[in-house]
Amino acid sequence: MLSRLTRPRALAVCALPVVALLATAAFAPLPFSLTQPGLTANVLGDNRGEPVITISGAPTHDTSGELRMTTIEATSPDATVRLGDVIGAWFRTDQAVMPRDSVYPSGQSVREIERFNTRQMKESQDDATKAALNHLGLDGKGVKVTLKLADVGGPSAGLLFSLGIVDKLDGDGGGDLTGGRTIAGTGTIDPDGKVGAVGGVSLKTQAARRDGATVFLVPKDECGDAKAELPKGLRLIPVTTLKGAIGALDALRTGKGTVPAC
Repeated sequence: MLSRLTRPRALAVCALPVVALLATAAFAPLPFSLTQPGLTANVLGDNRGEPVITISGAPTHDTSGELRMTTIEATSPDATVRLGDVIGAWFRTDQAVMPRDSVYPSGQSVREIERFNTRQMKESQDDATKAALNHLGLDGKGVKVTLKLADVGGPSAGLLFSLGIVDKLDGDGGGDLTGGRTIAGTGTIDPDGKVGAVGGVSLKTQAARRDGATVFLVPKDECGDAKAELPKGLRLIPVTTLKGAIGALDALRTGKGTVPAC
């Protein structure tokens, strides 16, 4: 014989699995990383007492202004992120929740991830050097470029490295590429000068503005993300190639020509 449950008792019985599920979700680790605006570094200047860009085999000139590469900071690969952390970050503009696999390679130890990021940075620096020298028509065998930037991994500084090399060697063909401004940006680059998307752009714009930038170079495909939380006083310039980025900065400096906008 089956007894009939009263409505309150039935609701209580049905609610128990839901409560148990919510309790489990609240304390279970989740496959996410919490990210926030990270450091920026002027590639035309020094980092930890050493020049970020050192060039030999070709004449260089002094530069004014700044070219700031930008980063995001993420919880470590082995950090435990719970539901409360995700909910808290969801309602903040200075934090973002990202799938852990989009921040770190999956299935690797912390040390392996560190080696991976270091390798990506080295490859990015090599590509940035090739892109800059190719743009200027210079022989990579005759011109030696050394890039040093501590505590930063990944490929997203490629565009800014290339611009820094071009600025030190040639500027805009005679003057400074920056026009004395503090310009920040992000984007990968290949040896042919093509700029690629990177992710975390809305956080990088906040880091850029915090550190004094008034202009931000963004891969064109990420304009929407960059505009989502754009700080006041920061102008976006979309780019797809190194040549286009240089042309946009030249137009901005001289007031001649069109400066692209998102």
